[in-house]
Amino acid sequence: MNKLERVPSQAAPDFASFVDYEQGLVDRRIFSDEAIYQTELERIFARAWNFMCHESQIKEPGDFFQNRIGDDRVVITRDKKGDVQVLLNSCRHRGNVICRAEQGRAKSFMCPYHGWNYGLDGKLVGVPGMKEFYRNDLNKDEWGLGKAAKVESYNGFVFATMDPDAPPLEEYLGDVGKVGLDIAARDGNIEVVNGVQKNRIGCNWKMAVDNLFDWYHPTVSHASAQRSGFFPQFEESLSHMDQMVMIGEYGHAIAGPLVKPENETTATPAQNRYGIQQLKAHPNIFPNLWITLQGDQLSLRLPNGPFETEIWWFTIFQKGIPEEERRLRLSMASHVFGPGGLLEQDDGENWAHSTRGTKGVASRRYPLHYAMGKGHDQMVGTPEGHMRAETVVNEHGQLWTYKSWAEWMDAESWADLKANHSPAPAGRI
Repeated sequence: MNKLERVPSQAAPDFASFVDYEQGLVDRRIFSDEAIYQTELERIFARAWNFMCHESQIKEPGDFFQNRIGDDRVVITRDKKGDVQVLLNSCRHRGNVICRAEQGRAKSFMCPYHGWNYGLDGKLVGVPGMKEFYRNDLNKDEWGLGKAAKVESYNGFVFATMDPDAPPLEEYLGDVGKVGLDIAARDGNIEVVNGVQKNRIGCNWKMAVDNLFDWYHPTVSHASAQRSGFFPQFEESLSHMDQMVMIGEYGHAIAGPLVKPENETTATPAQNRYGIQQLKAHPNIFPNLWITLQGDQLSLRLPNGPFETEIWWFTIFQKGIPEEERRLRLSMASHVFGPGGLLEQDDGENWAHSTRGTKGVASRRYPLHYAMGKGHDQMVGTPEGHMRAETVVNEHGQLWTYKSWAEWMDAESWADLKANHSPAPAGRI
């Protein structure tokens, strides 16, 4: 009988007990327990600010893009007034989808089951048989689509939350979240390429998030990619031992190779503002938005139950780049990550086997180890006013993610989370 089975159904488990932050240990059950997964949907995904799309994907009224918040399918659209709406993709009549296309333009959204029709603002505007079958006994004003509680945009990146008590987006992102998005946004003159690469991997979503901070595995897992000759910079970039770590409130973090300003020749205004010429480290906006490749790509890790994750890759370009450069960068976007990516094929195997390794009765008795560098590094202030540690390969980003995960899971409300979450650390970590 595991810990969750011993807890009365009306009580929530003590999730902090699954993460020993001081020792750097994580209970394997958080990756494979169905009850824990259901709680994640409620206390993390339905509560957090979730990345929806970039404004370039919904430029004009009627433009829409489909995404998910946990298990809830949503349609992000620009209504006739130009406002961005995030609508539940579920008809109020029988729950069927009101939009099947991944992206496009529409004047309204009609359920293909019985024909209920909704405006771009989510209002119910048409019902077949309103007079004959319903006898006009249906108040359309009360049966519009469900909506996100709040929708906000930061530097062109659209986020939504289902919780009306969530803080403003910028407060949620904090210093570390805004660093990652600012560098991805460059000077704001960017657009997302049409077509999102999507594939499914048999792993828990947290395994895929965990890996983005992991610079311990590349020389082992990606040894064949380094020897392939496809990308000559692989050997240097994947075996970079000098590391930078930034840790933020609510679970946001950045970790990866340290590139100092004096070692680079070009930089965007945003990068100069943070004292980092090229962000070769990887940011994660909690819970599941990865910014990578110097801000050239974004990745979502969307959960499909404890044992499957849908990986989405968005590719970002500055507007007006030469066609030759565009083709080269599209090729790289397809061959590094995603279903055909040299790196993600290696990573996906690791994540799937690691997730499977959390299921066994005997295996679950042994916690996972995330203590690399624990207690050996110092967070220091920079002239730009940010806190970061300059160190070697470590597991600070991963451990911080799991500590924050436990705080989200233990909090019963946003007020509880605000009052009891850990502040970004200063000093020794």
